[in-house]
Amino acid sequence: MTQIDDPTEIFKQAVTSTMRAISGNDELTVSFGRGKPYLQGNRARVPMPEAGLSPEELAALRGTADRFALRMRFHDDDWHKSHRPRTGIAQDVFDWVEEARLASVGSYLMKGVGQNVNAQLEQHCRARGYDTIEDQNQAPLGEAVGMLIRERLMGMPLPPSAQKVLDPWREYLDEQIGEDMETLQDVLFDQAEFSRLARKMITDLGLSDEWGEESGEGESEEPEEQTEEMESQAGDEMSDQDMSGDADMTDAIEGEVPVDAEAMDMAEAEGDQDEAGAPPDQSFDRNWNRPRESDYKAFTTAFDEIVLASELCEPAELERLRGVLDKHLQNSQVVIGKLANRLQRKLMAQQNRTWEFDQEEGMLDTSRLPAVIMDPFHPLAFKREKDMKFRDTVVSLLIDSSGSMRGRSITIAAMCADILGRTLERCAVRVEILGFTTRAWRGGQSRELWLQQGKPPHPGRLNDLRHIIYKAADMPWRRARGNLGLMMREELLKENIDGEALLWAHNRLVGRTEDRKILMVISDGLPVDNSTLLVNPSNYLEQHLKFAIDKIENHSTIELVAIGIGHDVTHHYRRAVTITDAEQLGDAMIEQLADLFDEESNRNLPPVRTQAEARQAGK
Repeated sequence: MTQIDDPTEIFKQAVTSTMRAISGNDELTVSFGRGKPYLQGNRARVPMPEAGLSPEELAALRGTADRFALRMRFHDDDWHKSHRPRTGIAQDVFDWVEEARLASVGSYLMKGVGQNVNAQLEQHCRARGYDTIEDQNQAPLGEAVGMLIRERLMGMPLPPSAQKVLDPWREYLDEQIGEDMETLQDVLFDQAEFSRLARKMITDLGLSDEWGEESGEGESEEPEEQTEEMESQAGDEMSDQDMSGDADMTDAIEGEVPVDAEAMDMAEAEGDQDEAGAPPDQSFDRNWNRPRESDYKAFTTAFDEIVLASELCEPAELERLRGVLDKHLQNSQVVIGKLANRLQRKLMAQQNRTWEFDQEEGMLDTSRLPAVIMDPFHPLAFKREKDMKFRDTVVSLLIDSSGSMRGRSITIAAMCADILGRTLERCAVRVEILGFTTRAWRGGQSRELWLQQGKPPHPGRLNDLRHIIYKAADMPWRRARGNLGLMMREELLKENIDGEALLWAHNRLVGRTEDRKILMVISDGLPVDNSTLLVNPSNYLEQHLKFAIDKIENHSTIELVAIGIGHDVTHHYRRAVTITDAEQLGDAMIEQLADLFDEESNRNLPPVRTQAEARQAGK
């Protein structure tokens, strides 16, 4: 047997063998890469460790792998989706209760797994900014419920940032659902029964109205065979394999593999398989029935801002960030460049692509040369290119700049915006590039004002909007080029309030003089702002997003297209595509724009309204 000395390979083999053992699936294919971690079917991707990772960060990486393995063995995803609330905080509670169950199963079977999943939880909480939580309004209720269950069942203290989420809610949760948790340990390995208790908790918390049309206490029971199969997992499956027989696997679980992170070669291996990213959210039936009215409001707009990217960063720092983006562009220039060239060819072809024959002057029609050669008295024939009607066009790219886009997603969005912007302007298509986020996490000065005024009920949006102009439609590319580097600044990325951003971008286009106006939205999830959702209905922001989409799709001449990264947007937008990985973003953007400019593909779409028709429909 060949001796393997590379610490990276030792680490990868240990994690892979651990995941296969815990999941009970010898066919599981594990890859390592810098894209979004995912589990889909028999394939999983976990993070590739970077140089100099601390023991806590390595434990968090193993925690991600352990979570996937536990989910594969002890979780029925179809059953979970069929019994899950459709929207809101009830959905969050249901999901986090199941996460807590799986973490507790792992901790019950192997102490090291419990330590790893706790390290991963701490990493998650820090990434969401939970380590700075000061009161209940900043702590998400769904996650707090999951934290309390983990604390009760795992028998170990929560990590510090998770404790920050639970503490503001502890007294309330003990009072409301304390009795519900007394029997959780007895049904730990029974997903169906555990979920019934989760539904009872949701009812006791006063969230039962959020189940949706197809969920609730009246749901049909699952087949007995399925329940029996799930109950038998606890007693039989773990005994089928001797976990202690694989030394490398056990060491990986307990975090004792002698991995020298400094010595690792952190380049992605050939088998990293970045082409398949995290699976999109579960799909829903498309529904074009939009709310015609909206009671959405902002508590105050005094602290909102629309700002040029250059005003948010010092020139020297902006230049440095642009240099970071240029380095990423060097690595992907060929791939995205080919896509952009394809779009350019399509646009240029539409601008000048047909011929007028039998002209008295112009270019010689070579197809007639044989006749001229055979008969010298045959008249020469000429042809001229005929200009096609190519409507003056402006394209607006609206990019979600929220915290969930941090990392590879926002980097690729910036790269695609850069290359697409240059390509469209080369084709005489004006382009503007916009971003949307908030000025603060979990509320800013708007929330402070609300607190000072005694917390009036139903306040509406409680955060300060930040709408960013990276490039205006009339701004020359040479002036806007450096602004795109701002997307590389992670502290810029906070919450996302999509509905207002969509209307803002739309209203900027309405005043343009171009004949054709296209708005492309790039997002990785539904609107999220904890400060707003905790004091308003849980679907408050989503309903306003639907309202905004309705106004544009059904009452405007502007063509709207959306691209969802790892999130299914097809049930919100009429023209949309969902991609599973940010790596596919460039291809999706080019394809969507190419289709919009393709006359054949547009024949099957609803006709574009004229200005007069739009005004009439809006009455």
